[in-house]
Amino acid sequence: MFTTEPCANLPVGNRKTSICRIRFGITGAGGELLRTPGGYLRLALGVLGCAWAVSAHCQVYVGAASPGGSIVLSNFPSQEAPLLLLPGADSGIAPVLAKAKKVANYLPKLPRRADHLRAVIESVALSVDIAPQLIHAVISAESNYNDKAVSPKGAMGLMQLMPATAKRFGVEDPFVIEDNIFAGASYLKWLMGFFDGDIELVLAAYNAGEQAVVRAGRKVPKYPETQAYVRRIMADLSSTQSLSNL
Repeated sequence: MFTTEPCANLPVGNRKTSICRIRFGITGAGGELLRTPGGYLRLALGVLGCAWAVSAHCQVYVGAASPGGSIVLSNFPSQEAPLLLLPGADSGIAPVLAKAKKVANYLPKLPRRADHLRAVIESVALSVDIAPQLIHAVISAESNYNDKAVSPKGAMGLMQLMPATAKRFGVEDPFVIEDNIFAGASYLKWLMGFFDGDIELVLAAYNAGEQAVVRAGRKVPKYPETQAYVRRIMADLSSTQSLSNL
């Protein structure tokens, strides 16, 4: 099934159409409806005003979904549908369908327990001004979405805050989900400023500490754990960004 959202209910959108966003219901591992786009996707594009002749005025954005969640197609970018699936070129429907078939391969497959955190993460990401995909990737690597996780070194909660980091960002109880995510995201944001937006150095510093990266000459330290950590998260981030390059 899928549901539609009229333009009147949304802040922006293509006012030439009455429908601006479509939400696909999915089951199983995720993305099944986009793997068989002949019916649902053709209908969805038609509803968005992007039917058989794809015009330069027709842009379609897609949102990454988790298993059991939903896939969002929209004719304007938003947090729910940030990735450009259809750039608006006069290319006809066939390339769009071919491109859509690949979408499911790039949708992040988050654990079911991540679903209830999605709204919190998006809210924190908005307030801190950081990509929610980055927060998800760090949480996945740090705790696999276990909000009660404690490491042998004493790191705590979803984003595995060390006691000093928790104190630095004003967190009294690192097992309070919202506080943990806010502090971890705030630290990532601070690191992005400190390392001039170099995401690999940011991740290395989150894992090993910023001073370890400074001592390494502002490069990823040659710690096997840190290097594996950076590679894993960069791969996760690459998978969520690859839709724009399909």
